[in-house]
Parts: sequence; C-alpha cells; structure tokens
Amino acid sequence: MEKEEIIKHAHRIMSEVQKLGNSSSSATRGVHAEVCEFLRTFAGPRSSFLEFAEKTTGSALGITNSLSSILGSFIRYVETGLLGEISPERKAQLDVVSDFLEQASSLIENKDVHPAAPAILTGATLEEFLRTWIEAEGLQLGNKKPGIDSYVKLLREAGNISKQDVKDITAWAGIRNHAAHGEWHEVSDKQRVSLMIEGINLFMRKYAK
Repeated sequence: MEKEEIIKHAHRIMSEVQKLGNSSSSATRGVHAEVCEFLRTFAGPRSSFLEFAEKTTGSALGITNSLSSILGSFIRYVETGLLGEISPERKAQLDVVSDFLEQASSLIENKDVHPAAPAILTGATLEEFLRTWIEAEGLQLGNKKPGIDSYVKLLREAGNISKQDVKDITAWAGIRNHAAHGEWHEVSDKQRVSLMIEGINLFMRKYAK
C-alpha cells in the first residue's frame, strides 16, 4: 500500500477512536483491536507503535486517548518518510513471486489444465516468498533444512506471522504436496485450488514489505 493510503487509513481509524471518547468497554476493546491489527500490518509485528498500543490499559477514555496519540505519532512517522521502504532487491524478488502467482491464476482458469499444475506453481511461489522474506529479515536457518516448514518456524519464532498464518500455510503446503506426489484425487477440485491461490495472494499482499 502506498504511503498516502496508509496515512488515509490511519486518519480514519484515529477519527473512530476519538469519537468513542469514554464509550463502553466493549466498543473500546473493538477499536483497540482494530488499531493493533492496523499497526501490526503497516508498522510491523515488532514495531514500538504496536508494542505500546497492545500494552495500553486503563479507563475507556484513557485507552482512546492513548491510541489516538499512538496513531498520531505513527502518521507523523510515515509522513516524514521514516517508514522503511522496500529495497530494490526485495522489490525485484516480490515482483518475481507476483508474476508466478499471476501465472497460477491463469492456469486455474484454463479448463484444459489439471488443478495440480497451478497448485504446484502456487506452492513454489509461497516457498520462494517465505525464503526471500527470511533473507530480508536476516534470519538464519542454522541446521534446519530449507523448506516451507523451516521458514514458517523461523518467521513465527521471530514474531513475523501469527498462529493463524501458520495454520493457513500448513494447509496450502499440504495441497502443494498432494499435487507434487501425484495424488490427483486430492487436487481435482478447482475451487479448492482457487481458494489456495486467493489465500496466498492475500497473505503475500499483507506481508509484502
């Protein structure tokens, strides 16, 4: 997402926070969760902005005032260009995996192509995305064998992905493995593979930075 869009969304959420004021605790919890998810996605899972937002406690008014202040600081941070830009190398890597995913989307629409083909290509795209992400983060595999399982463990341990992300990736990897091992009955459903492609696309868009 472009800088201007991030700022626009941040202002929208901050407006919602300020409107709550001293509202009910349930409403405050809802907007608190929204702020945290926004910062997790755009500031990063290990950012100070997210850390302070998650630790915000107290009265409803105190929480909304704190969240508003944190969002205001984040907006200024983005406006001044301090939010990390994607390096040219990382951008090139993301462009490559994005192209692969587009190819997989085209294949799944081709009635003459078995769903196993786009399933394998999409799985390979996911693995490449995770591998280059680990490189960009400077994470080390050590004695772990290169592969989706190892990449997922590293990213989870580093706090880069959630438990739900791990579950989703495990499911996607399972479909890819069925296709790679010629278990055609497991990948004959085009809808299932389409959902896999869509899910991986959303996952990559969420973390492509």
